[in-house]
Amino acid sequence: MKTGSLTISYFVFKQLSKIKTCSYIASMNFELIETERLQLRKLTPEGHQYVFRNYSVPEIKQFFGIHRDEDFKMETLRFEKGMTTYNRSFVLFHLLDKKNDTVLGACGFHNWLAEHRRAEIGYALIDDQYKRKGYMSEAIIPIVDYGFNEMNLHRMEAFVGPDNEASQRVVKKLGFQQEGHLKQHFFKNNIYHDSIVFGLLRNEYIDTTR
Repeated sequence: MKTGSLTISYFVFKQLSKIKTCSYIASMNFELIETERLQLRKLTPEGHQYVFRNYSVPEIKQFFGIHRDEDFKMETLRFEKGMTTYNRSFVLFHLLDKKNDTVLGACGFHNWLAEHRRAEIGYALIDDQYKRKGYMSEAIIPIVDYGFNEMNLHRMEAFVGPDNEASQRVVKKLGFQQEGHLKQHFFKNNIYHDSIVFGLLRNEYIDTTR
């Protein structure tokens, strides 16, 4: 994966990026973070509930960038079962192409335990056509910054497949350190898969941005 804006220093990014709000389809405002090519639209559990309760099916699909019926069913299931528990929450950002508002993917924090100031970062692009263009590298910089400075996280974790070298490069360039290898850590397509554990502490992040 290309490095994209990973070469931009923290201080330059802070000058170039800005946070604002906008209206999208309905009346609820969604916070935005801007990068060179993207708008990162923040989605909270409350926003997720609002979209499903107030938008039509075509609007919901447009909002989430959903094209397949099975993906819509999965998103609906998340709404029906709830996205949070008594001690876990999430903050997600949709990657929107500035040129046409197309949803390219998502990046954000899940398994957010506010009491422990810890969360897991995850990210994915919707389609292969958006890969190897540096979009995720561009998006993850301000999102990590948001996690430490706005969510007050002390620790971030990333679980990456051993064969996913592109994803490993993304987190390593941000200073994440490999901490372990979990065998048969997650279940997908009727197969158990391993995960490599990466971690980044707040003080380590601050040291790299000075």
